[in-house]
Amino acid sequence: MLKTTDNNCGNCKVSQQDLENFQTISNIKIKDITIGNNSNLLVYPQSFSDCEDRIYDEVVFSLHGQKLTTGNVMGFVGINESELTIQSRFAKDEQDYFLHYLLQKVFSFNLFELKHHSNKENIFDFLIYLFPYFLKKALGQGLFKEYQKKSYNDANVRGNIDINSHIRNNIPFNGKIAYHVREHSYDNKITQLVRHTIEFIKKHRFANGVLTSNNDVQNCVLQIVQATPTYDYNSRRTVVNMNLRPLVHPYFSEYKDLQKICLQILRFEGLKFGEKDDKIYGLLFDGAWLWEEYLNTILRECNFMHPMNKVSKGAIYLFAEPKGYKRYPDFWKDNFIIDAKYKNPSGSIDRNDMNQIISYMYVMQADLGGFLYPTKYKDKLECKHIGKLNGFGGLVKTWSIPIPQKADSFDNFSSLMSENENELKEMIMN
Repeated sequence: MLKTTDNNCGNCKVSQQDLENFQTISNIKIKDITIGNNSNLLVYPQSFSDCEDRIYDEVVFSLHGQKLTTGNVMGFVGINESELTIQSRFAKDEQDYFLHYLLQKVFSFNLFELKHHSNKENIFDFLIYLFPYFLKKALGQGLFKEYQKKSYNDANVRGNIDINSHIRNNIPFNGKIAYHVREHSYDNKITQLVRHTIEFIKKHRFANGVLTSNNDVQNCVLQIVQATPTYDYNSRRTVVNMNLRPLVHPYFSEYKDLQKICLQILRFEGLKFGEKDDKIYGLLFDGAWLWEEYLNTILRECNFMHPMNKVSKGAIYLFAEPKGYKRYPDFWKDNFIIDAKYKNPSGSIDRNDMNQIISYMYVMQADLGGFLYPTKYKDKLECKHIGKLNGFGGLVKTWSIPIPQKADSFDNFSSLMSENENELKEMIMN
């Protein structure tokens, strides 16, 4: 397995043996990779149009000769026997505390200790972490139900008579009629798949805690258990095979992603499922989206609004009369605008980013605006003054959050990050 980091500036060389496989997915937009039969590649967020940076139009990596260059995407991807792990650029040796920490904060689960060390086991960790989140989102639409063919043998005929079964069981006549009927059932292939995943996680030596992390998750697990009385451990392969076709449903749309992650968890040992050549598989995260959502867990405590362009929530308007031209700053409140940047500005701000923050500050007549990004080159949070704007005025600044590089455990890393978060809130509030 080849290993590199996000935003690696091309510091990764692909062996001649893997080159042909990686060329299949290099320089191709993520949205084009995920279409068709590549259902074994799980990408989060599911809709890259959720991202202001429109990363769904970016590539997982680019290849120029044997030089592999990455962007903001992290995770694991493979094609045939060639596999690539993309850690965060803040990872230290085999321990990517930073990525684990972002996932914990964004998806609201408790991670006590990192016990896995191999690359594949780390990917399995990520799948387990995501499961409760997808489970809660799916059950937020209600318990999945679909029509099932049920057979009965009683005096209350409600469907088509089953002649063969009736002759076999009710001759001589005993007052009963054998019949079958289609009716809605909560005990179906989808809920059975979720149940098998739950039982698998329960028995995993490291992962079972994610199912008891909070009351919401426990209630979701209980709903699935109660809805699947016919659960049978020995039917796992049959249930998996029944779910190989992606779910398409006009209402229960969230179950499609839950189905996908369940399949990946249950079939992790054979992640490259399918005999077809050029099968792409893996799990990818948009680092810029994760960073932005992580900052939201901090800045919302400082009363910042985090606009959501997909649902048209929290927009500002460039024109007052007539009202129009919606724009979505990453974070804003009153007279304060913040732009989240995952990629380190390296001392200079991109021209388009600068123009954008100035536009937002002008429209809002904001006194303060700037950029918030992570860094591994400093030990303390730093605020830099870029300058005061002409016109309406307003200060433009940058804030750099140090990502601990000397932590000797995940608990130590989390503690140091918490200190940095508190310092950031105090700095911004004042």
